[in-house]
Amino acid sequence: MYEIELVATDLDGTLLNRDKTVSADDFSTLNSLVGKNIYRVIATGRTLYSLRKIITDDFPVDYIIFSSGAGIINWKTKELIYTKILKKKHVLSVCDVFFENNVDFTIHKKIPKNHRFVFNKSSKRNNDFDNYCNFYKEFAEPLNQRRLNFSQSTQLLAIFPNNIEMFNKVKEQLSDVKVIRATSPVDEDSIWMEIFPENVSKGNALLWLCKKLAVDIKKTIGIGNDYNDEDFLNVTNYSFVVDNAPEEIKQKFSVTDSNKNSGFTKAVEKILNSSL
Repeated sequence: MYEIELVATDLDGTLLNRDKTVSADDFSTLNSLVGKNIYRVIATGRTLYSLRKIITDDFPVDYIIFSSGAGIINWKTKELIYTKILKKKHVLSVCDVFFENNVDFTIHKKIPKNHRFVFNKSSKRNNDFDNYCNFYKEFAEPLNQRRLNFSQSTQLLAIFPNNIEMFNKVKEQLSDVKVIRATSPVDEDSIWMEIFPENVSKGNALLWLCKKLAVDIKKTIGIGNDYNDEDFLNVTNYSFVVDNAPEEIKQKFSVTDSNKNSGFTKAVEKILNSSL
């Protein structure tokens, strides 16, 4: 009997290659886990809209934790089984901090429409922010500072052009919310600050899912590649980062091969083979 009941993996930079495809080996591994009665879970920062651009309806996965843990979907039935919402008072308090620090940011609607947002652009140059807004321009509109008339939200996103000092300064001024750091999947250099309700994280969402599925957390594998994966890698019992992860993250977890060399498959095989 296999000692593993669930495998969770990040998507961009971990399971996906730079061209947003999955290697043949990794695809085969995902399919093989079904015969071993192992749940397959993706944990990503992407919204449902963004996911559907790269993941097909029949993709070999059982559950997807999306928007950095604010939602979970059963990928087979497409049923939303878990969502979290940021209260209006928290949205307004975060906006105050962002305005004060002249930060470029977005405010997103509630799941499942959190690919739609309003944005506030400062006068300073920020190519990654501009590219993000342009990419989703059909779903974006400028924020009217004179009329902050919106209710609940799923998240806010601030983008810092590789300025960790500013990121930390702003983070210190925020309270009663969850601040998640991620490396931009757009230019792979800028720092993204994701704002969610206090209890939102990939790790908490995975714990909730494991409880729902009656999965023993000691029988789980996790594979990630970035700062926003630490939460769930601290939850899974056997935790890996791919070799293309930042050095700071690689010092905290076991290291598997890079995403372009099927690091997902090699991490899973290492644990499964040792449990036979």
